[in-house]
Amino acid sequence: MEQTIIECLQESISAKNDLVDGQMDHIVRLTKWIVAALKNDRKLLIFGNGGSAADAQHMAAEFVNRFLIDRPPLPAIALTTDSSILTSVGNDFSFDDIFVKQLQALGKKGDVALGISTSGNSKNVIKAIEEATRMGLTTVVLTGGSGGQLLDMADLTLRVPSESTPAIQEAHIFVEHLVCRLVDEELFGTVAAD
Repeated sequence: MEQTIIECLQESISAKNDLVDGQMDHIVRLTKWIVAALKNDRKLLIFGNGGSAADAQHMAAEFVNRFLIDRPPLPAIALTTDSSILTSVGNDFSFDDIFVKQLQALGKKGDVALGISTSGNSKNVIKAIEEATRMGLTTVVLTGGSGGQLLDMADLTLRVPSESTPAIQEAHIFVEHLVCRLVDEELFGTVAAD
């Protein structure tokens, strides 16, 4: 067990290091885009499946409530939370349309659409990024491995260069927390060390 713990820790650390080493400029650009959207009375729309759905909800909660500092709520919506919308669209149309319909209802030009897909091949995320692009939203994808079909579809892609799903997901939440902190600091000042 001890060896497995060490191996998993190293795999997680390596995925995060590789992501930051190769794509720090992308993290900065994503932060600037979100800051610009929020300053222009726009919002962040976040979506994914499974663990990525949980990430979308987690990130939206950090923006709406707080991350590290008390500040006014920031507009972020996880498109993964309304079971009535998800099941009615899935039943009446297709599970592939659950995010598209919500983007059509809630999205406006200048919003940031953030799709999360570990494989880069989630059909509903692909369709949502296509629709967000058509609507004039700024599109961003968090993915891993080869990047899958989503690799070159968005305005910006953050790809965790790992084949380990847990390591990719852990790097995604690291980036999501990092962006929350950077947005807070850009809008409200540096987080003071305790």
